Order: sequence, then C-alpha cells, then structure tokens
Amino acid sequence: MVRELGKLDFKGTWQYAAAPESTDHVQLGDRYDLFIDGDFVAPAAGKYFDTISPSTEKVLASVALSSNVDVDRAVKAARGACRVWGRMKPAERGKYIYRIARIIQERAREFAVIESMDGGKPIRESRDVDLPLVAAHFFYYAGWADKLEYAFPGKRPAPLGVAGQIIPWNFPLLMAAWKIAPALACGNTVVLKPAETTPLTALKLAEVIRDADVPPGVVNIVTGAGETGAAIVEHSDVDKIAFTGSTDVGRQIQKALAGTAKKYTLELGGKAANIIFEDAAIDQAVEGIVDGIFFNQGHVCCAGSRLLVQESVADEVLGKLKDRMETLIVGDPLDKNTDIGAINSPRQLEKIESYLALGRTEGAEMYQSSVAVPDTGYWCRPTLFTGVSQSNRVVQEEIFGPVLAVQTFRTMAEGIDKANNTPYGLSGGVWTDKGAKIFHMTQKIRAGVIWANTFNKFDPTSPFGGYKESGVGREGGLHGLDAYLSLG
Repeated sequence: MVRELGKLDFKGTWQYAAAPESTDHVQLGDRYDLFIDGDFVAPAAGKYFDTISPSTEKVLASVALSSNVDVDRAVKAARGACRVWGRMKPAERGKYIYRIARIIQERAREFAVIESMDGGKPIRESRDVDLPLVAAHFFYYAGWADKLEYAFPGKRPAPLGVAGQIIPWNFPLLMAAWKIAPALACGNTVVLKPAETTPLTALKLAEVIRDADVPPGVVNIVTGAGETGAAIVEHSDVDKIAFTGSTDVGRQIQKALAGTAKKYTLELGGKAANIIFEDAAIDQAVEGIVDGIFFNQGHVCCAGSRLLVQESVADEVLGKLKDRMETLIVGDPLDKNTDIGAINSPRQLEKIESYLALGRTEGAEMYQSSVAVPDTGYWCRPTLFTGVSQSNRVVQEEIFGPVLAVQTFRTMAEGIDKANNTPYGLSGGVWTDKGAKIFHMTQKIRAGVIWANTFNKFDPTSPFGGYKESGVGREGGLHGLDAYLSLG
C-alpha cells in the first residue's frame, strides 16, 4: 500500500492538496527498512517506530529501529566499500555524484512534499529553497571529485575512510546532502543516521543512491534515536564523525571522541544577532527580520533570533514588524500560501511554550500575531519579546522556534557588545546602507557567517560553521572537502 500526496495537472504544474490524491509521482510506503550494502534490509531485532506528520498528528510510515548490530553491519559494509570507492578514478566518482544530483532534480516534487509532511515546513520552502540547494551541493562536489590536488596544492589528499554522519530534523534532506556529497567526492564511504522525527527523505535518498548505481556499501543509512547515533560515534572502525544538532549532544560527542584519532566536525546551536541601523532600508530590513526568525518555524540554527535595533528607528521597525507578522499565515505545510508550518514535534513545542512562559516570568512583554491556527497538529504563532535585558534566558538561550527577542542599542560599539554577549557564535546579520559600517561590524562580530542586508542565504561554495558553543569545523566550499581528507 502507498499513500498518495499530490498530482500533476495537464500543464505540468504541481497541485498540492491537504487531502491525499492519486498520483504515480509521490509515494510513501507503509514501512521502511535500513539501507545497508546497497539494499533495504530488516533490522536485526525486528523493531520499528512510527514517524508522524506534525501538522496532522497522523502516522506517515513505520521505520526500522537500528540496534548496535545493525550499526556494526553498516560500518562493515562501508569499510568493505572503501576498497572499491576509494580506489576508483576520481572522475568516475564524480559521475556517480552528478547522477545523484540529476535524479534528485527529477524527483524534486516528490522530495519536497515528503519533506513538508514529515517535518512540518511550508511547501514553498521545501520546493523553492531546500531542494535546489540539495541538488546544488551534489553538483558542486561532483565537480571537485577529480580536482582535489588543485584544491590543496602541494598536498597529497587522501580519503579518511568511513564517515559516520548524524543529521538533525530541521533540514533533513539538505543536511544529508551537506554531509554525503563532500564525503563521497573525497573518496570516503558513509554511514548516515537521520533524525528519528524526520527519517523519510533520507530513506528516499537511499532509493536515489541505489537507482544511481552507486556501488553497494558506499552509502548506508540507519534509522533510530540517540542510541543509534551513539553507536556510530563509539564504533571503533569509524574514522570521521560529522554531527549537526544541539550543543549539549555536541559536548557529549566531544567527550566520547577524546583520546581517539577520529576527525570530527560539529555544527551546533546559535543565537544570532540581526542588527538594524538607523540608515538601513527599513522595509527591506523588516522582510529580513521575518525571514531570519520565522523561516522554517524558527527551526534554524543560524536564525536571527535576537533583533538589535538602533534606538532612533526602534518604534518604526517594531510597528512595521508587528504589521507584517499579522499577514503571516500559520497552517497546512502543503498549502502553497502557508508562511509558517507546524512545529516539528510535541517535544519541541513543549520546549518553545516553556520559553514563552519563562519570558513572561522574567518580566518581558510578549506579542503574538492574532493569526488562527489549526486545531490538530503542533503550532506556534510568530512571537516577539520586548523589554528584555541581556541576562534574560530568552536572549541567551536557543529556543529553536518562531520567537524573537528584541533589544535596542545607541552606538555601534554597544551593538557589537550586545551581539557578542552570548555563548554562541554561528551567524549574524547587519542592515545599513554604509559599506564601511558593514565591514567594521563583520570584523568585530564573532560569528562564522554574517549576512549584510540579507539573511538566511546559502550557497554550496561558501563555508558554514561557528565559534564558541556553535561548533567545531566548517562545512561547504573547500572547507567541506578538507574535513573529509587526510592532507599528507
């Protein structure tokens, strides 16, 4: 049995529907097994768990629950495939990666619908942002596969071996592409674990990898929860760990890897300052604020979750921002008019709501839009906190939801001090019409990625990563290659 999720009309335009409709293009199976050594195989213990749509609270499919036995089997398959993949001519590896990118493009509609159903994000974001970037990452690294010696002149780049990769639930398919594409281009093999709340697009990606005739064992996908990720991290035959997720789990991984020879990259939390100067194009900046914090329900590690506004324009910015928030539609992720979709899980919604209560307890003034939300599913209206101090927890801690803490500043120095007064250092934004001011701010803000007069724009050629509690290492661009190579 399959569940039908949408249809193509006679003009070739995708018609999304809240209710399932007949289609040959988008299909979900009732049950998904593990992808090991080129085939889908049942878990050794025979256990499965349900993945649930956060917008409907209905079960989408049951998914294999991996045990240590399954992880070991996947690692052994990856190790065996190293002999084939690592010794293959680099140009041939590039052809396989390029083929993956092309198949993803061909099945982009299917991936977009499943990503929105399983994760809760609006279809416009899955379709118009995520899927083009997914394909772009595979295309980009396919081009580097036979040029590694040019990327690192004077070095002798060699693959590390088996890469264990653990990805989060906020950008499931995109994070898989960020990790798998550079690893394969460098000649490594992969054991990847998607988040337990959003495993479906990773398993559909396994179908693409199989259809692209990638040699068995080169990419293995095991599903499960924290225990599965820990088994990958602790496996003695894994050479590299790549993790994207919470800072708390990142710390645990660092401790587990201490004293080992494993290379690792950790992309962790953030609490980015989005800084608006009085000379900024205010209307444009307001759109940037909305995109910075309400994109993907605020489930973004680099979200602009702290708004710093110069005092002279604070009233104007806040007035326009509140007006804009009233126009945002919260609802069905498969409706192309939706701006803010469903919160990923009841656990995440509970966390967000605890911060809403905490912000009020700390004395902040909370403003939420008056938009209606569905009765079924997990939802949070776009929210502002004003009247906050630097010590408030809603200012200092990552909420990972559509919640914005607003502060003001008078001078550039004060803005810099407030921007840097956080344990995180992943991203930031600056809005001004003065180029010199942009350069000064970007030199002084301690963050890995800083946008000027825009926010949340990504490109596979650009490195991404942070400082302090936001992680270790970089992904994307040449830095993304370096993380998967031994440079002798």
